[in-house]
Amino acid sequence: MSSPALPPAPGIRRATTATRHELFFLNYFRLAQAAVYVALAYSPLGMQWLKLTHPDFAQTVVVVYLLAALAILLLTRRLTVIAPATVSITLIVDIGVAVMAVIAMHDARIGIAMMLAVNLSAGALVLPLRLSLFFASLATLGMLGHTVIETPANSAIDSHELVEAGLFGLAYFASTTLCNVLGRQLRATEALAEQRSIDLANLAQVNELIIRRMKTGVLLVDDANHIHQLNESAWMLLGNPPADQRDLGKLAPELSRRLYHWMTSGKLDETATQLADGVPEVVPRFTRLAPNDDSHVLIFLDDTSLVSRRAEELTLSSLGRLSASIAHEIRNPLAAIRYSAQLLAESRNMPPADQRMVEIINNHCVRLNEIIENILQLSRRERSRPETLDLGHWANAFVEEYRQGNDLGEDSLRVINSSAPVAAVADPQQLQQVVWNLVQNALRYGRLPAEPARVMVVTRPGEHGVPILEVIDRGPGIAPKVAAQIFEPFYTTHEYGTGLGLYLARQMAEANQASLEYVRVAGGGSCFRLTLTPAHARQTGGEPAAAADENLR
Repeated sequence: MSSPALPPAPGIRRATTATRHELFFLNYFRLAQAAVYVALAYSPLGMQWLKLTHPDFAQTVVVVYLLAALAILLLTRRLTVIAPATVSITLIVDIGVAVMAVIAMHDARIGIAMMLAVNLSAGALVLPLRLSLFFASLATLGMLGHTVIETPANSAIDSHELVEAGLFGLAYFASTTLCNVLGRQLRATEALAEQRSIDLANLAQVNELIIRRMKTGVLLVDDANHIHQLNESAWMLLGNPPADQRDLGKLAPELSRRLYHWMTSGKLDETATQLADGVPEVVPRFTRLAPNDDSHVLIFLDDTSLVSRRAEELTLSSLGRLSASIAHEIRNPLAAIRYSAQLLAESRNMPPADQRMVEIINNHCVRLNEIIENILQLSRRERSRPETLDLGHWANAFVEEYRQGNDLGEDSLRVINSSAPVAAVADPQQLQQVVWNLVQNALRYGRLPAEPARVMVVTRPGEHGVPILEVIDRGPGIAPKVAAQIFEPFYTTHEYGTGLGLYLARQMAEANQASLEYVRVAGGGSCFRLTLTPAHARQTGGEPAAAADENLR
């Protein structure tokens, strides 16, 4: 999305488009006005009816004014940035030249005064009201003043000319006020239109971004079966066709057939279909852009895999809540059973057979407690609170804590860190739960018969510096068919397993914007790879990863 334009710096008034047009009009009119003055001062035709009281003065003034008007016109684009100052200076010049022209060409005073009204009105479109009225007052005083100055000392002031000057002054004030009001309304309207255009542009970009990022595929097709627009999801669901291929009949014949059937009969086929090899099945829906208009049709492609995933999530959520309520009810009786078994185990006269029974009770109580804990974690998973972690230091602390809290016996658990520091963003507590679960599984299942388990926690930078944490064992590995299902809830191959450990681990990893995957290890063994979010963009070479791989060997 484009960011809104920054406001102008203090003290600088940026000229709008309307202001630029008004300034051009004023400067063009000034040039025409100066040309009229030159024609009156130099034309032989004008000499017949116009008497120049000061010919040399008049001709000098109008030539200088013509050159000044031409220069101002040529510099209009540069002067637009300081439009109020430019208009103020040029209006002073216009008023001064008009007064001098009236003095030098007295017979043309009415036409000159009328043209000056246009200058003042055009300037009022740009200037504030007070400044506009100031120039109107200045022009009025100029017209009244020349009448007094031109009157001989021993003669009475010509009341006719004085009234004319007063009426022109009144016209100056009226036209200036009116044009100033119109100018303000014009600028307000232009600012509103500009803001609305920015809002519409931003809204169009938001809509385009939403449609482009939608999980539902969207296509716009005309009556010639030509695709005009499609979003990323539709492009993927169509099998990633080339950009120049826009014929729906060639890209997806089945979709084209259903569209034709819908347009002719009005019936929608809601069965799922696959539009290309290797893509999910979709359920197409059609709608017209306008009622009774078949020229353009919108096609929505609903990915059935997303629907299935949402249904599975809803099922798991409901199951989690139900299981949590049941688990709460089970915990108290279970605690009583285990406490009673522990009291029985303290008896000194218990036969060996009874001791075995008590041991079985304790083992199954422990197993039931683990199941309850997993179910409660599934139902009350909290939002992650990510922090920036030094992955190497965190892994060292984790392994040390695990060793202190668990008797490893002959099993081994060690850390392998890359030479370069690896920084990641994750919730430390949830990361602890994920890695704890992975290490427990590795120590329990990742061992060869009659051999101790060898488990390694490896931290290293991956491609483009992405932080990676791996839990690797040297056990028999996991069969490919089983590996494809190990992250599904309630799937387990062990008679005492719950099938929730790896599912919860992946869910917590995704809550931290990380990914958890299973990778087979060459030569036997398993690797659970946790790809975390990097703390900052950082390019790393291949040496640290290579050093870690060398340590694994």
